[in-house]
Amino acid sequence: MPPNFAELKSAAQQRQQELSSKPWIRVGTALCGKAAGADAVIAALKSELQKRHMQATISEVGCLGPCFAEPLVDVSAPNTPRVVYHNVTPEMACHIVQSHLVHHKPAADLALGVVDAGGVMPGLAKLADHPMMKGQVRIALRNAGHVDPMDIYQYIANDGYAALHKALTSMTAEQVREQVTKSGLRGRGGAAFPTGTKWNFLAVSKQPVKYVLVNCEEGDPGAFNDKGILESDPHSLLEGLILSGYATGAIKGYVFIRHGHEGPIDRTWKAIDQAYELGLLGKNILGSNFGFDAEVALTGDSYVAGEETALMEAIEGKRSMPRYRPPFPAQVGLFGKPSNINNVKTLSYVPQIILKGGDWFASIGQDKSKGTAILCLSGDLKYTGLMEVPLGVTMRHVIENMAGGSRSGKRIKVLQTGGPLGGVLSGDGMDIALDFEVMAKAGAILGSGGIIAADESTCVVDLTRNLVAFCQYESCGKCFPCRTGMSHLLEVLERICRFEGTAQDLELMRSVGQSMQAGSLCGHGQLGFNPVSSALKFFGSEFDQHLRDKVCPTGRCNEPWNPPVKTRRY
Repeated sequence: MPPNFAELKSAAQQRQQELSSKPWIRVGTALCGKAAGADAVIAALKSELQKRHMQATISEVGCLGPCFAEPLVDVSAPNTPRVVYHNVTPEMACHIVQSHLVHHKPAADLALGVVDAGGVMPGLAKLADHPMMKGQVRIALRNAGHVDPMDIYQYIANDGYAALHKALTSMTAEQVREQVTKSGLRGRGGAAFPTGTKWNFLAVSKQPVKYVLVNCEEGDPGAFNDKGILESDPHSLLEGLILSGYATGAIKGYVFIRHGHEGPIDRTWKAIDQAYELGLLGKNILGSNFGFDAEVALTGDSYVAGEETALMEAIEGKRSMPRYRPPFPAQVGLFGKPSNINNVKTLSYVPQIILKGGDWFASIGQDKSKGTAILCLSGDLKYTGLMEVPLGVTMRHVIENMAGGSRSGKRIKVLQTGGPLGGVLSGDGMDIALDFEVMAKAGAILGSGGIIAADESTCVVDLTRNLVAFCQYESCGKCFPCRTGMSHLLEVLERICRFEGTAQDLELMRSVGQSMQAGSLCGHGQLGFNPVSSALKFFGSEFDQHLRDKVCPTGRCNEPWNPPVKTRRY
């Protein structure tokens, strides 16, 4: 018998009431939490509860956002405020149980903040008032750190699959596409292409077999928001994927995840299995005539596999190399069938857009950059982690207010944005708005949302060498402008870092970069000169010091470094 959504919703709400009726401990076990020791904290919590013969639910949740404060332990119980504790060790876990659950007195000295606004106690600040949380507008991250990603009923209890139910019962596929177009949603994988337009390209195809592919290769250093969503709230992505299938007439979706990212892989597979069990995937979804299937596909350790045509090659079991275009994927894609490729973040916005309307989403942001940006902050910052802010806020607000500025007290000198192909920005130019067009005009891209901050102890020439070394290592080697161009750029930069450069080297790199941009098959080669060109634009004098004065102003280039070897020509 087809599932009844009202019955699913009722069961989910009952489950939520049961969880709230007794002590409930949420522990962040995304990659950041596990790296900080969350597994040992969970073991200590279980041991302490058993020793005291206490009944409590322990849920492994995803990333709340303040990764600098992991492991995070979130404790709620009847008649006491819900409190998030930070940097918890196994010893602290025992203290928290005794104080919060036995004596009903939160351990204020360990608290990061109180979640429930109505439950504020003296000495405990609101979590929402923490600099990193204040000003966030959480759409795709609305459930991150709050729901158990392995429990579909917790997602349903928080409006999960309500958008899918709405679309299947009261909207045509064309109306779903209209709302997405009206929202102004643009792809969050780097290209910022209008999502509604992309969906229309696929929808007009009359072929019976069409696919939607979700890109979570995310191999950029400093980027972890796609993995964060899958580890924290995989059903948001899955619901967005099913809605895209309904809107475009696709019959199956593949969630493409980099091999070895076990947390996102396991939790996405679990979400898919649960959706099949409840009739939210498969034939006749929620009793409708619409059917859709989904599965996880893995790639090897290849950065270029995130390029959309190389991604299709990988799913087909081939080496991840870009295809020539045209034909474009919406015409001839996976297994020769029309296909769309969307980023995890992009699809995770869609359920809320369908629930609240395209106009609601378009009211957030500025100009042509609508909605929010999900940022991954790392490097020399006081508060690092994941945050979701409205597009249009300035980089200075994000870095100085929300991330707390420099951790070392030294001036922030450089920001590396949008992955290694995105380029760098000067710390003096942080008044730039988070806006697709504004950032592109400044010579950088928002890209995947990764922002790495470096203070004035960083040598920009050495940083640029590192970025190009990554790009050189990750070149798939199919087209020679990229393959040899990356190697040439790296050789020149290494020469400059050894103080062996010549006055002609800067012009040589510009010439190589122009050839790569004009002749490379995909964005990896076309954008490969970005790190060099942006560094020369903002820090040209530092290159001059290395070339003319044979001096590194920070001393970093005097220290040993290891260049990539296996991918070199000799």
